[in-house]
Amino acid sequence: MKLKEVLKKTWHFIWHSNSVWSWIVNIILAFLIIKFLLYPGIGLAMGTSHPIVAVVSSSMEHDGKFDNWWQSNAICDSSSCEQSDFYSEFNISKEDFLEYRFKNGFNKGDIIFLNGVSAEDLKKGDVLVFWAGRPDPIIHRVVKVWQENGDYYFQTKGDHNVKSITASDLNEVGVSSEQIVGRALFRVPYLGWIKIGFVKLVGLFIGW
Repeated sequence: MKLKEVLKKTWHFIWHSNSVWSWIVNIILAFLIIKFLLYPGIGLAMGTSHPIVAVVSSSMEHDGKFDNWWQSNAICDSSSCEQSDFYSEFNISKEDFLEYRFKNGFNKGDIIFLNGVSAEDLKKGDVLVFWAGRPDPIIHRVVKVWQENGDYYFQTKGDHNVKSITASDLNEVGVSSEQIVGRALFRVPYLGWIKIGFVKLVGLFIGW
């Protein structure tokens, strides 16, 4: 009877009480459920350890309409050019790009849903999420695929960036299959700002 009474009071406290402590407990429970049940469950279904990632940079944003971005500044072999020229070096035409998923890029603060993917199934134009020695994975577009000694490698580029970043920065000129987190499927706008705001808030507290 005592256990039943405790459970009853606990249930009432969590779901019916309007106290500050009840709200705190609810927030903690929601975090634990999402972190240890929902997120791993989605990851299992999607075949990746990180099925949902927040976009925390502007490297995939497009400035204005597609044609404006396609003609915006880039760097080809250390000289100034347009994005169209950069992609033509990888045999990617405007018509090819318009067929790609996320042809208009996406924005900082978006949430991206991923699925697990094997290296041999990736192709040019896919948006690849991969580890590159940073706390958060990188979300950039594949512009080149090749094999060396039977292993697949990829070169990527953020749509907004003027060129592929050098190996000393993101190492996106030779991404190996071991670095792959997943392939982007679809996005949900703005929800990523929750994570960005939370990280900034934690940073403020740590700074104190």
